[in-house]
Amino acid sequence: MKIIFLIIISSFLIFCSKDSKETKAVRGVWLTNVDSEVLNSKKNIDDAVKLLDELGFNSIFVVVWNKAMTTYPSNVMKNLTGIEIDTSFTGRDPLKELIDSAHKKNIKVFAWFEFGFSSSFKENGGIILNKKPEWAARDINGNLVTKNGFEWMNGFHPEVQDFLLSLIMEVVRNYNVDGIQGDDRLPALPSEAGYDEYTVNLYKSQHNGKFPPENHKDEEWIQWRANILTDFMQRIYDSVKTFNSNLIVSMAPSIYPWSKEEYLQDWPEWMKRGLVELIIPQVYRYNIDDYSSALNEIISNQISKNNFHRFFPGVLLKVGSYQPDEKFLRQMIELNRQSGINGEVFFFYEGIKKYPDLFKEFYKDRVGFPELLNK
Repeated sequence: MKIIFLIIISSFLIFCSKDSKETKAVRGVWLTNVDSEVLNSKKNIDDAVKLLDELGFNSIFVVVWNKAMTTYPSNVMKNLTGIEIDTSFTGRDPLKELIDSAHKKNIKVFAWFEFGFSSSFKENGGIILNKKPEWAARDINGNLVTKNGFEWMNGFHPEVQDFLLSLIMEVVRNYNVDGIQGDDRLPALPSEAGYDEYTVNLYKSQHNGKFPPENHKDEEWIQWRANILTDFMQRIYDSVKTFNSNLIVSMAPSIYPWSKEEYLQDWPEWMKRGLVELIIPQVYRYNIDDYSSALNEIISNQISKNNFHRFFPGVLLKVGSYQPDEKFLRQMIELNRQSGINGEVFFFYEGIKKYPDLFKEFYKDRVGFPELLNK
């Protein structure tokens, strides 16, 4: 009897030991309301969650803010523009429906503020800047800052920062999300920006009355503006954590140093300051050599060993008609594993439908979500 008891105890200890060393990773997708119908009905949401669960995904980064509208009923937007929710979803709450469905499958949900400081896309500023023209970002010629079709609010202006933070905190207070996420537009601003009256006066007050350099790529001018966005990143982190310390603060910026030169995102500094608990740089490349080079640069020079467990690459799976072929997709995932990275986040959900067998193969181990919270 004693021997049997010892065998049982030994087996239990071995099981616990194995369990304590269980691989944990972020295996996620971005879920959009563009080029996707998932959020259009509760049934579509349930079907998408079911598929993600079957394929081994454990996290969803769902859009809550784009095109000057939200995918949930928002008092902030109702008060500003009169539009409470994206008009495609009037009478529903897709964010709540997704959270309820995903949590039943133990899938994490992150509120993704896709448009960030961008007010509109090819709408000359859209409804927000029509209501608040003083919020516009301006270039050296005084024109509304426009880049790749996106028009921008002035992310250096306290009122604009307060507005974005009010959206974030509205979601955090009202929904059972597991975390929030900014991307290459939050906190971000094209480096052409900063020539509006408010920002020029702020710069002059700190530089003995000197005007900002006319060259928007001037190194000191880049750093000065990037520091303002880093300080706002601090505000985001502190505000979210003060309300609920168990929420994960996640960011998906562009590749560094391009992110800083073009969009004033000094995200390695965010990591050093402990302001981001999950970092998902957009390693969007179209061949394995370029992907390998970008991945190696992040691992070698931009992520400390202490933060390595917080890093999961953003992988491009679909944009427009483009999708990587299966060989290239395999190569990227295999390179991640060889680099000690057991997960990734794919842009975006619709792309996974082409490769169900591949994901069942790579994600068959059904990993848990990692412990990422700063303690």
